[in-house]
Amino acid sequence: MLDIQQLRNNLPEVQKRLAFRGYTLDVLAFEKLDSSRRRVQLETEELQAKRNALARQIGQLKAKGEDVSYSMAEVGGLAERLDALEIELKDIQKQMQDFMLTVPNLPHESVPAGCSEADNIEIRRVGEPRIFEFAVQDHVFLGEGLSQIDFASSAKLSGSRFVVLKSQIAKLHRALAQFMLDIHTAEHGYTELYVPYLVNSDSMRGTGQLPKFAEDLFFAPEDNLYLIPTAEVPVTNMLRDEIIPQDLLPLKYVAHTPCFRREAGAAGRDTRGMIRQHQFDKVELVQFVHPEQSYEALEELLKNAESILQRLELPYRVMALCTGDMGFSAAKTYDIEVWLPAQGAYREISSCSNFESFQARRMQARLRNSRGKPELLHTLNGSALAVGRTLVAILENYQNEDGSISIPAVLYRYMGGLKKITQV
Repeated sequence: MLDIQQLRNNLPEVQKRLAFRGYTLDVLAFEKLDSSRRRVQLETEELQAKRNALARQIGQLKAKGEDVSYSMAEVGGLAERLDALEIELKDIQKQMQDFMLTVPNLPHESVPAGCSEADNIEIRRVGEPRIFEFAVQDHVFLGEGLSQIDFASSAKLSGSRFVVLKSQIAKLHRALAQFMLDIHTAEHGYTELYVPYLVNSDSMRGTGQLPKFAEDLFFAPEDNLYLIPTAEVPVTNMLRDEIIPQDLLPLKYVAHTPCFRREAGAAGRDTRGMIRQHQFDKVELVQFVHPEQSYEALEELLKNAESILQRLELPYRVMALCTGDMGFSAAKTYDIEVWLPAQGAYREISSCSNFESFQARRMQARLRNSRGKPELLHTLNGSALAVGRTLVAILENYQNEDGSISIPAVLYRYMGGLKKITQV
């Protein structure tokens, strides 16, 4: 959530920066609400001053033994009006809170301006796509040919956008998550967490999923709980309503969880295979840092995610997202896109974002600074990596002409020494 003082003090600048995102700020609605707030607060202050003056007057009249009934009645009338103003102010503040919760973050000055993914800027490419001497197959053809990816069973169990993995491919999926966790904890300094997969609405609101993306969430109304769309939600909300000593920062966490998304806005997109599913796994990195260090932390987090692809020897590129393609809560985002030979294209496998104080303000997640004063933290997160998409990338990039799949060398020990996935 933005600092409301930014809107009050420099509304045209905020409006301009949000327009770069393709977002039209309802200036009239904001000004109307803020004007109503000022009116109520001003009247409240005037009536409180009048009540205090009457209280002094009543004391003086009593001291003289004079009748105070008229003044007491006037005080009673003021009390009734003040009670009504308090209710009105709470309603205005609730409307203002609801308004502010729908306003996206301001883009950082370094974010390229643009309207869509076509305007994203390529930062670098790492690795060369393999040149195949045979016809390349996609992961669906390969997995079904090995009898180890089963969409028919998942459709019977749950419908579309689910998958059943079997045997060596199921083991490879598990191995990938274990490998990622080991690297991030042993080498990158993250503390591993196991977190709930169901969270309350305050948690979803804290990281920006509510109210904006309610239609993309799986909701259990009887329990008023949501299935998490990413580990970002439970991990980041651990610091909701907390004040952390500055000397404990940065806090760096990693969690492997399933993720659940309705993909309400993705009708007709990536309907084949495992690219876009209702249930998928991710290894998520989350950092809480001092505001002065958050952009340095973003570069570090990005490199942590890239290192997984480098060790797996998968070609990829890093993209700086433009203003019109960033997520609702992000101030700056890098996407990592892995090469998928069957598509002849790079596809997203990680997003690494700095949210600055946007999430922290919603959650009231703070640090206690060197002056002993509470100050909003900056939060960051990134996938390192999306496990299913990493699996897809390995199947396609490491495929052999006979339909088998070679296993990246760094995964041998996680696969019990197995070096190739074959028909079982």
